[in-house]
Amino acid sequence: MRSWWVNQNQTFRQEQLGGYMWSPKRNANGHRNRFYDTMREVAPGDLVLSFEDQFIRSIGIVRSYCYEFPKPPEFEGTGLNWSRIGWRVDVHWVPLTVQIRPKDHIDRLRPHLPERYSPLQRDSGYGLQGVYLAEVPRPLLVELVALIGYQAQELAYAPQLPMPERVGEHLDATEEIYSTWESREEQALRTSAAVSETDRVALILSRRGQGLFRRNVRSIERACRVTGVDNPEHLIASHCKPWRHADNSERLDGENGLLLTPAVDHLFDRGFISFEDNGELLVSPVADTHSLARMGISPNERVRVGAFSAGQRHYLEYHRSEILLSTDRH
Repeated sequence: MRSWWVNQNQTFRQEQLGGYMWSPKRNANGHRNRFYDTMREVAPGDLVLSFEDQFIRSIGIVRSYCYEFPKPPEFEGTGLNWSRIGWRVDVHWVPLTVQIRPKDHIDRLRPHLPERYSPLQRDSGYGLQGVYLAEVPRPLLVELVALIGYQAQELAYAPQLPMPERVGEHLDATEEIYSTWESREEQALRTSAAVSETDRVALILSRRGQGLFRRNVRSIERACRVTGVDNPEHLIASHCKPWRHADNSERLDGENGLLLTPAVDHLFDRGFISFEDNGELLVSPVADTHSLARMGISPNERVRVGAFSAGQRHYLEYHRSEILLSTDRH
């Protein structure tokens, strides 16, 4: 279990959050933000300290991995220049009876503040406005939990959430969100006067890895890169740059696809794995190692899956940058 500090002053009051954290993917100028990328490191069972108006107001237990999500309506008055699509993590929030102000205890906390990405100013103890989500080192967590008292101790040392079935519920909900999102894109495509009927059918089929897109991918790929399975009946044509983000030409581009078995397709689509340009398999640090092993993937083993074309490398760069649940590369 890892612990995190989320600065709710950048968004709006805690009671409005409705059981999640959301951030844009990038700054308003389009540049990467370390503290938004950190959302991709969060995993079910992690602890989150919610900091608002200089107080720690709530503690949350993470109930989902990070996933893409459109900007919620609650944020419409915040971050007007933020991108439409951001990161969401589902959280079970527990309001604290004892809400401490870290600046009042900075002499006790200062020795445990991290050298990089500290959520608090070392001298004054005030929160750093630019820090949205940062990891809390274990020694700092121990001190904060001791200051807050029994509520924090119960959550930090004997967390009851998320139950496995609840994690499953959130995974199902995530799939439904993606399906609804893409269905809206598909409906817009169906009614677009700018697309011919032939192209419209091809583009709609490509959403499911079928039709012209699948044929285009099969002209480049012959087998699953990870498992080696080459029977077409057991392979899915999976987009590197997801269909929901791609333009119409990218949706049909064979170099924007890989043939993968269903389990590997799931891992790739959800950002638990990706590939380097040289063919090295990348495994997200938040991926469940036991599940990966049952799917035939060893997180600790260096695996090379073969060379990629220039076009494939272009799309894989997008996948690593925008889909892979990892910030180790930044």
